[in-house]
Amino acid sequence: MAEPAGSGPASDRVVVGRPSVGDSGRTTSVPDVTRVRDWVAGARPRTLPASLAPVIAGTATTARPGFGWGQGLIWWRLAMALVVALALQIGVNYANDYSDGVRGTDDERRVGPRRLVGSGLAAPAAVRRAAAAAGLVAGGAGLALAAAAGWWLLAVGAACLAAGWFYSGGRRPYGYRGWGEVGVFVFFGFVAAVGSAYVQLEAITARSIWVGVGCGCLSCALLVANNLRDIAGDAAAGKHTLAVRLGEARTRMLYGALVAGGFAALAPLATGDQQGVLVLGNRANDPIQLAPLISGEPWPLLGLAALPLAARPLWRVLRGDQGADLIGVLAATGRLLAGYGLTVAAGLWLVSALN
Repeated sequence: MAEPAGSGPASDRVVVGRPSVGDSGRTTSVPDVTRVRDWVAGARPRTLPASLAPVIAGTATTARPGFGWGQGLIWWRLAMALVVALALQIGVNYANDYSDGVRGTDDERRVGPRRLVGSGLAAPAAVRRAAAAAGLVAGGAGLALAAAAGWWLLAVGAACLAAGWFYSGGRRPYGYRGWGEVGVFVFFGFVAAVGSAYVQLEAITARSIWVGVGCGCLSCALLVANNLRDIAGDAAAGKHTLAVRLGEARTRMLYGALVAGGFAALAPLATGDQQGVLVLGNRANDPIQLAPLISGEPWPLLGLAALPLAARPLWRVLRGDQGADLIGVLAATGRLLAGYGLTVAAGLWLVSALN
């Protein structure tokens, strides 16, 4: 899948099967054919389950009393929302691989998994095409949802795609300027959860907002763990991530605060929100009836069952683990987000089943 020498932008020109020199002046060698397992690894599959958690949790906030079509889920919309989240995450991973690779910021100082471009496993143009293909898949699924739930969702989808690309792409990537965590909180946590609820109800509710905040905090914690691991290499490469700007000590405190914030966001669900406090979209001629959240019931707080998953990564971050020792923290944070999404969803569906 490598592109012949002399085609594409100057930064993407490689000689197939021979050493090539990137923008950073480093020499890499691109194989004639990139192996499937390298493409799979480049998609960073360990990050993918975490990308689905906000969709699952957000959808569960729309649970209505009883089960059945019209009272429960619109299943094809859930499926399309999952496709959007998965394809967008894959596209972002490839886009970051491409952008960091052609800039030369992925070099021998990198601590994490090998990158396709930085390691010379694939031509930059091929990785860029893979990112674009994933973006097209996400866009196609998003288009179907917009046609069903409202064309204004196209603007949200475009913003998500732009956030994914400009995190490390473009002339002034916001991830290099300390704004990456904001982008992840908004688009890969909050919008994913609230948007998944919206395509079911065509309304935004308070419960979906709180679940979005919780998922946003833990999604952000995932990036903080990643950037804490890479802090030395990023600083040397001129990437002024938030971790680089804050320094190690305050970044570790931020990680702890985000994990705590994710669980604290569940508290409003246990305050007796009877019908969801519809924020936007409640139709007078067709009122939306949600499963009541009754004060004192434990089910809205079932997400707290994921707390044990937070113990080990929190301990390792706060005790001062560095570099490669934080690779396990990154994986554990991903499992925490996945577990959080599943347990929150299970609690909300139990509320529906019992009412």
